[in-house]
Amino acid sequence: MELKTNELTNAVLSCLFAALISIGAFIALPVPGSPVPIVLQNMFIMLTALIMGPWWGAFATALYLLFGFLGLPVFSGGAGGIAKLLGPTGGYLFGYLPASIAMGFIARKGKHTIFINICACLAGMAIVYIFGIARLRAVLDVDWGKALAVGLYPFILGDAVKIVLASLLAPRLFAGMETLTGRDGDV
Repeated sequence: MELKTNELTNAVLSCLFAALISIGAFIALPVPGSPVPIVLQNMFIMLTALIMGPWWGAFATALYLLFGFLGLPVFSGGAGGIAKLLGPTGGYLFGYLPASIAMGFIARKGKHTIFINICACLAGMAIVYIFGIARLRAVLDVDWGKALAVGLYPFILGDAVKIVLASLLAPRLFAGMETLTGRDGDV
């Protein structure tokens, strides 16, 4: 019975995190000269992976992407649909899935220490940027220098702040979830 309760709890928490990721996409600041806005959805993906682990974090991220694929306005700027996934910023969205798995695995190895969380988030964001910049370059038909100039450089500082915030918040939120659910150990 406890296994079913844990699975149900994880499923509900994953749905909650998918909703938070969606809300984070609405907090978007346009960057002049770039089709990629500054958003909080990637910070919520980091938190999801750090707290929920690789598989439940990936489930929450996949659920978020499914919402968007189905046309719900959960992507930055209130967009949704297949066109957004296939557009210039679609690579960033697709990159969230392998990034959440990588972050979850790395965070689990470090038992929720801030240093390991930062390493996990750096690895995850590197994956997101690899997918995102490659797609941006292909769709916009620009060279690597231009793709990096519009899809990476303007976001480094903001993403560094989000990485630190997520890494500091995750252990506290994880401990709070353990208390709330009455469980010890990984979610």
